Amino acid sequence: MKWVNHVAIAGSAAAVWRPELVPVAVLGSTAPDWMEWGLQLLGRRVKHRTVTHYVSSWAFGLAFGLLVWDWHYALTAFAAGGLSHVLCDALTVQGVPLGWWSDRRFHLFGGRFRTGQMGEYWFAGGFVLVCFGVAMLTRHWGGEYSPFFFDWAEYYKEGLIDAAEWKANRFRWL
Repeated sequence: MKWVNHVAIAGSAAAVWRPELVPVAVLGSTAPDWMEWGLQLLGRRVKHRTVTHYVSSWAFGLAFGLLVWDWHYALTAFAAGGLSHVLCDALTVQGVPLGWWSDRRFHLFGGRFRTGQMGEYWFAGGFVLVCFGVAMLTRHWGGEYSPFFFDWAEYYKEGLIDAAEWKANRFRWL
């Protein structure tokens, strides 16, 4: 998949979960590729979608962040972004390795997408729309604060803003 799709998928998922961690998740979503460049700068030549694209390594990092130790969910968001990257690459024809112990490639849904073609953009766009829908549902029916969706009428009723600010922003949804 292209980076724009990796960024859109990880960013939208993080925005639903913890919006302040979107930059960390986006950094993680590009990490498997820029880690390859880092290894090459250190003198170790690696093929694309090999060492840095192990599904098991990113899943272990996510489990470690969730269950053992994490500082303000930063490790979890980074590992979730990296895992989303390798899982999205598993949707493509080339696939990704499951771990260091296997020379076979792991594919999701038969590896139907080809990098750069419309299928991956449709998938990423659909994922972003689903995340947007979840965010809207949790904002309006869940009662939680969301920094992306403002309820200007409710803020006015509660006395948090004045009439001029409500009037200026009443048609702004985002």
